[in-house]
Amino acid sequence: MSEDNKKDDKYFFATGRRKSAVANVRLYQSVKEKGILVNKKDYEVYFASNSVLVEKVYSPIKLLGLEDKFKVSVRVSGGGPNGQAEAIRLGIARALLVFEEEYKKELRASGYLTRDPRKVERKKPGLKKARRAPQWKKR
Repeated sequence: MSEDNKKDDKYFFATGRRKSAVANVRLYQSVKEKGILVNKKDYEVYFASNSVLVEKVYSPIKLLGLEDKFKVSVRVSGGGPNGQAEAIRLGIARALLVFEEEYKKELRASGYLTRDPRKVERKKPGLKKARRAPQWKKR
């Protein structure tokens, strides 16, 4: 795809977050190209070490039966592989909502629109970790 053509394509944008991973998702309603690109690599290559993560990323599109309708481009940073995969899944689900509001019921029922708010707790002064206190010695 040339640079001129890239600017003219209409896309639906959404952001997905999980722990410290952030995924910016662009959903193109492309007729020519299909598939999911994560950081300019195919998502199966990007998550090659774990097939569960590949399935996790693809699940919102598979649930709605839209396998041949979209090209998805994702920029993801931060976190580990699992956090990134879940951030991408949330981003794709949100982008599908921007595209068609009627998908909300199915996506909500499957839990794809729920943001997992858990993050690593910060270390507190006087402690070894967030909650771990130094060992107490009597003598």
